[in-house]
Amino acid sequence: MAEITATLVKQLRERTGAGMMECKSALVESKGDLAEGEVVLRKRGIASAHKKAARATKQGLIGTYIHHGGQLGVLVEVNCESDFVARTEDFQELVHDVAMHIAAADPRFIRKEDVTAEVLDKEREIHRARALAEGKPEKMLDKITEGRMNKFYEEICLLEQPFVKEATLSVGQLVKTKIAKLGENITITRFVRFKVGDSGPEAASENPVSEPVGQ
Repeated sequence: MAEITATLVKQLRERTGAGMMECKSALVESKGDLAEGEVVLRKRGIASAHKKAARATKQGLIGTYIHHGGQLGVLVEVNCESDFVARTEDFQELVHDVAMHIAAADPRFIRKEDVTAEVLDKEREIHRARALAEGKPEKMLDKITEGRMNKFYEEICLLEQPFVKEATLSVGQLVKTKIAKLGENITITRFVRFKVGDSGPEAASENPVSEPVGQ
């Protein structure tokens, strides 16, 4: 076990924004491993984010991202609880990162609950037929189909997608770490992705009302 020095605690604090005592506790749990200490704090942060998920988000920012060459652009609305948090560098960085991620990953929906019944039924039918063609046992088809649907959600739902700048995090987990760090609920409400040559923008949210990320 590495010695838990003040320098080590400070390094973890700078990487995560957590309090000194929280950082020291995480390092004790991780036996002085800085990377593992960050994981410990992230897990604790995600847990605390759930407690904030029901709180209303009436402030925030409209973020933009224009890809090099001007052929692709994104508008995204990210909300928080106060104008103070909306003005912080951490929140503004989150908004920019989410807009950039949308440009790169092209999600169709924000969360799993937003996926329409028509899309779900069609996708389940495809995966069930594929499993049958592979000779999978009839009794296993439902389980196999649902397992493959989880991968489908990761492909089309913003909050389920691996974050483009750090694939070990989903976008939903990224938001939760910011909730823990900034102390306010944060929601991604809606986005539009424009691409030159498309017939029109693809709106990712039919319902503009914010819903907590933690739900």
